[in-house]
Amino acid sequence: MAFAPDPRVRARAPASLLPLAESLAACEWLSDTVSLAVSLAAFGTGFLTYSRARPSAAPAPAAPTSALAPANLAKPRPKAPFDLTGVWLHAGGPGNGFRFSPPAGFKLTPEAQVHYDAGVKALKEGGVYRDDIGQCWPSGMPLIMTRVWPIAMIQLPTAIYMISGFENSIRIIYLDGRKHTPADEVVRAFDGESIGRWEGDTLVVDTLYFPGHHHWMDQGGASIPASEDLHIVERFRMINAATFEVDYMMTDPKNWEGEWKFTKRFNRKDDVDISEVECLPNLNEHLPATTSKLSIK
Repeated sequence: MAFAPDPRVRARAPASLLPLAESLAACEWLSDTVSLAVSLAAFGTGFLTYSRARPSAAPAPAAPTSALAPANLAKPRPKAPFDLTGVWLHAGGPGNGFRFSPPAGFKLTPEAQVHYDAGVKALKEGGVYRDDIGQCWPSGMPLIMTRVWPIAMIQLPTAIYMISGFENSIRIIYLDGRKHTPADEVVRAFDGESIGRWEGDTLVVDTLYFPGHHHWMDQGGASIPASEDLHIVERFRMINAATFEVDYMMTDPKNWEGEWKFTKRFNRKDDVDISEVECLPNLNEHLPATTSKLSIK
């Protein structure tokens, strides 16, 4: 590229120094040109680097799908090892009591020990300590499973719906592969949030997210509270066509140390149905359990 000298250089420089002045001007022009070229190259490189490094937009999260959505129900899945559809009742009998009394050698936290001691004292005196169920508070897990009322169960590929004859309490075990709801989004409930999965011929159910108030492990018995950190793992197994068994493993670090384990059996009841049950204030006022002076608050 040819360099055209600046006329102002010729006009100001002495004739003897004109060649040197023109050379210096050419160098200045060349320097400016090189600087501009380098700057443009750097900008271009940076732009290309930015363009290449810019991450693509993350895909939008999938919308939640109801367990009863036709598309969810229609998804291909392995056949379940067993079907709990039917009406079931805790079997009772030796070694299969309805209570979830603490195991031998149990150790409570100081806060839970206060409730336990008060419950023991009330029983010795013929009373009942904090009969919240009698006040229409839900039984909650695990007690709702072993009340002396039957439970209607409807099993679908995506969930098992359980409706108890006691207060029509509903429990849902999701089987569609979903994860637990984030702790800061979940709506806590007395039956918790239950997520199930199949391990061979066993249904493993993980239950979290309890409210942490008016909830007891052994209502009217040992009077041990259940906190919001209660964690229950169940393992359902069919013994035969008319009986299933559940192994329970429970932890609640706010109320006791270690794991508590129980096993309960349930029998099919083909001669009963579930009817509507309501716990209403105008009826509740006349229940001895809620008005007796033996009920200790």
